[in-house]
Amino acid sequence: MKPIAVYTLFTVFLAGCLPSAQLRAETGAEGWLRYARLDAKASRQYDPLPTAVVTLGDSPILNSSREELVRGMRGMLGRALNTEERLPQGPAIILGNISAIQKAIPELHPPADLGADGFWLKNARVHGLNCLVITATNDRGVLYGVFSLLSKIARAESLAKLNESQQPYAPIRWVDQWDNLDGRIERGYAGRSIFFEDGSVRADLSRAAAYARILASVGINGCTINNVNADPHLLDDDHLQQLARVANVFRPWGVQLSISVDLGSPKTVGGLGTFDPLDLQVAAWWRKKSDEIYAAIPDFGGFVVKADSEGRLGPSVYNRTPSDAANVIARTLKPHHGVVFYRAFVYNHHLDWRDPKNDRAKAAYDNFHPLDGKFEDNVIIQIKHGPIDFQAREPVSPLLSGLEKTSEAVELQVTQEYTGQQRHLCFLVPKWKEVLDFDLHANGANSPVKDLVAGKTFHRPLGGFVAVVNVGLDENWLGHPLAMANLYGYARLAWNPNLAARQIANEWTALTFGNDPSVVQTISSVLLSSWNTYESYTGPLGMQTLTDILGSHYGPGIESSEENGWGQWHRADQKGVGMDRTVATGTGYVSQYSPPIASIYESLETTPDELLLFFHHVPYIHVLRSGKTVIQHIYDSHYEGAQRAAGYVKQWRSVKGHIDDQRYDAVLAHLEYQSGHAIVWRDAICEYFFHLSGIPDTKGRAGHHPHRIEAESMQLTGYTPVAVTPWENASGGKAIECTSPRTQSCSAKFEFNGTAGRHQIDVQYFDTNNGEAKYRLYVGNKLVVEWIADDHLPTTKIGGDSSTRRRIPGIMLHPHDEIRIEGFPDHDERAAVDYLEINPQLP
Repeated sequence: MKPIAVYTLFTVFLAGCLPSAQLRAETGAEGWLRYARLDAKASRQYDPLPTAVVTLGDSPILNSSREELVRGMRGMLGRALNTEERLPQGPAIILGNISAIQKAIPELHPPADLGADGFWLKNARVHGLNCLVITATNDRGVLYGVFSLLSKIARAESLAKLNESQQPYAPIRWVDQWDNLDGRIERGYAGRSIFFEDGSVRADLSRAAAYARILASVGINGCTINNVNADPHLLDDDHLQQLARVANVFRPWGVQLSISVDLGSPKTVGGLGTFDPLDLQVAAWWRKKSDEIYAAIPDFGGFVVKADSEGRLGPSVYNRTPSDAANVIARTLKPHHGVVFYRAFVYNHHLDWRDPKNDRAKAAYDNFHPLDGKFEDNVIIQIKHGPIDFQAREPVSPLLSGLEKTSEAVELQVTQEYTGQQRHLCFLVPKWKEVLDFDLHANGANSPVKDLVAGKTFHRPLGGFVAVVNVGLDENWLGHPLAMANLYGYARLAWNPNLAARQIANEWTALTFGNDPSVVQTISSVLLSSWNTYESYTGPLGMQTLTDILGSHYGPGIESSEENGWGQWHRADQKGVGMDRTVATGTGYVSQYSPPIASIYESLETTPDELLLFFHHVPYIHVLRSGKTVIQHIYDSHYEGAQRAAGYVKQWRSVKGHIDDQRYDAVLAHLEYQSGHAIVWRDAICEYFFHLSGIPDTKGRAGHHPHRIEAESMQLTGYTPVAVTPWENASGGKAIECTSPRTQSCSAKFEFNGTAGRHQIDVQYFDTNNGEAKYRLYVGNKLVVEWIADDHLPTTKIGGDSSTRRRIPGIMLHPHDEIRIEGFPDHDERAAVDYLEINPQLP
């Protein structure tokens, strides 16, 4: 929403507290590769660095390495490096793979255990000169070493005793984009596709090239550019050369191109009468298509397959198995060293919800565990980290320990489909750390998820990490200025899952906002607590996210999970809540885990509270380890979570003047919105469970809002009260809409009956995406503020997705003051209002 008028603020501002230097406005387009100039003190420690760079070898990746080093040094140190092709007569930074380095400098001995993509950074005496060597087994490793060096400089780390080697944890470190050929992005929240528009690859691929550079800077080596719900026409002949253009901008950064394919393509695109994976014609078609792709793109990575899932065609049409389908494609890729990622997200979304033994969570294991060892060795089973679907919290998928003879990759989600869609801050690295560190005790041995997917536990040659990212054309890539922390964090964990979440948060913050200790401390603290905060005001205790699963996956939609076939049930009723997945009395899902883990989850006494309702149906009065009942925890969690979200606004204000105003203002607006929407979540969940259970909040909050004036209770002119569905997504279950002709306004007014003084007024209104309604707030005849509802929230309806808060602080009110809100509808947006809330202004 955009402010139009200035209103009075009751604040104290000390201009002398701000630094005198003006900070350059930034959009976030550079991500963490800002290469901002270091201050004099930090810069001085790099004075001994050589002023020349030597590149031993010639390849697109080595050229990128050299150019990146020159760019970074110029930006951070103001130093122009001289570029050379052979060892100079003076000190130099020397780039080259191990073969080239040992040929030129035989006395240098890199670590013997350095593997693919690993690198070595070393201060070394070369021919009697002080040099800095960046080497690796392959050119891509050299590039990664350059980025690592530049990251150290950007964070003002000492290079005085540099002698460091790094090795990636797993060979697969990929990202997926869910981009459609028409330019839309499924579950994308940052603009349109950087790859496609109007059915073709975009003419301008500069953003795709910039994205490849960002990915390379943190060790990502593959990118699938189209939706897993694949358009089969991407395999049309006229698209191959277009895809080659994308590969061309990826190649200098060592990022391999891959695409998602539809299993029905031999029939829908190839004109065959079947897509049966055991049909010889089908095998021949896939072989011919793969050969054509590799002729155009020699370093093509492979295919991603989503089949027999959410309406996608699959091998079950012919009573074939996922291994049949994966193998027919994998055999055509193997001569070219390509791979198939076959998603384990295979389930029946028409389950009978009335059958208490049905359980979607069991599907991945039931479908793939019996096929272990039947896949070609270039097939990777891509497994979502939990058994449902990227919820705020769910247990680790048991399938991750159920494939001893098959390579696998864990699938994470950077795009925040179920965790706030980049409107809410939710730093997911602490969650992913819990997943990757979780010991599944496969075969009774120590087997954390990170080792299982990296192939270390069962000695598999492939495997690793995949994340759904969905960057878009928004300048800052992911919409929320802080959301790139999740992409950075995912990549750092894919490279080294042993890194601590705080280290990753500190790194990203310093690279993105600078090295001011107070800024790093403040932003890192907000990031690190944000996942638990989001979980607290949405779906705690393992209830999943409690969002609208049938629509946007964004705002609250508690009952959308129930009485349908999608299987995200929480089984809430008047007496209790939770899904019984035990062997003794429930669905038996627990039995898919190894005995040590199954014994924990089978028992109500040993199941962790944070997952209690995922595994057990319990009465609302069941007492948790904290001593609280389940129902009281639901109330407390949501109120505490909303309070923490409000605290982020205050914490963020403390960095004003220490970062550029453009990004400061953008983050502040997002956090203020989140603070308001957390209250929408809080009230919806608490009111729902209060009415369902009949058990009051011991603290008297649920259903009790003494400072709230319901819009439908005001004196209305032109406005009409309407019921909101579901009822809990509006205060009192109702709102008001303007039903006057579109050229006219509506108004709602009431008399203030509180005490005199400065107050904070919150206007809760609805910002739908089918117009740009305007609002005005008056006290007496004085216009206090007006604004336009021009956000792009994911709905055309009033409810939990569109409910939005406008906060107006520092308003002087007296008893009997008339407060009036006017609404001006626009197109189909009817200037709807839920309530006003008035509280004394705190100091």
